[in-house]
Order: sequence, then C-alpha cells, then structure tokens
Amino acid sequence: MADALEVKPLSRDAFAPFGDVIEFEGRESYPINDGMADRFHALAGVELGGADARAVISLVASRKFDLPRRVDHMEFHPHGSQAFIPLDATPFIVVVSAAGTAPDPDGLHAFVTNGRQGINYHAGTWHHVLLTPYAAMRFVCVDRDSPADNCVDFHIPEPDQPLLVLP
Repeated sequence: MADALEVKPLSRDAFAPFGDVIEFEGRESYPINDGMADRFHALAGVELGGADARAVISLVASRKFDLPRRVDHMEFHPHGSQAFIPLDATPFIVVVSAAGTAPDPDGLHAFVTNGRQGINYHAGTWHHVLLTPYAAMRFVCVDRDSPADNCVDFHIPEPDQPLLVLP
C-alpha cells in the first residue's frame, strides 16, 4: 500500500499549479454600490473551451466523508475549469495532481482550506471529489455546461492508493 498523504494548509502559491484559491484575505478590492460594498474582482477565471459551452452556476450539497480513507479515484475536466465556493464556514480537503494522461499517485497533493477559501480547478487538473470530513457542506459551483462530455474518471490501483487522514 502507498504511504499516507500529507495534508497541508491551502495557500495561493502552493495551489497555483492546479488552480486558483478564492478568498478575501490578502486580495485587492475596490468600492462599488455607492461605497456600500467592496468588490474583490476576478479572483479566478472561468475556462470554457469550445463554442457550444456556457458558464453555469450550481449549488452542491456534500455529505460528510469519514476519514481515514484511501484516495482511490480522481477526475478531471478537459474542456473547462470548475470552482467550488463554500457557503458554510467549515474547512474541506482538496486532493489534486498535475494535468496529464493519468494522475501520478506519488504526485498527489492534499490541502485543507481554512473554511472561508474556495478553489477553482484549472482545466485538465486531476482532483478528487469534494472531501468534507468535518461536516456536511454546501457550495456554489461554477463550471462549464455543454453537450460535450467534460469529465474523465480514473481509478487508482489499490496498491498505489495513499491513505488520507485528518490533519
């Protein structure tokens, strides 16, 4: 069996090869609405890939996941980005691997959010499904919709599945 996967705090620099961190902290803003609000503009880009695609906003309700668990499955979206922005102030875990023909079990990275951070996966970035081990959670999801399939699944062979434990 593979070793345990270390879960690190999510930061913009560490996550940059895989996507964007969507958060208020450390970001520039400007006033809008006659000074009654501040806009933190363009924290992530929506990648659509294709003339028949459109950006959609969805809501996702994730169940609580029990950890420890083996990282046995990864997926990626070849034609567009995918963002998850939490509606609950609860941390969640993100497992990613660099874009390529298959995820490298030795190249997996795991991050824990601070409960206020969202993430935006770049097109092609391998990622695990939402991992919400602290509580069931709700998210805004921004991604691509089109007639073309935009999800590729990969099942990691059992001997190569790292163990994911709570940090």
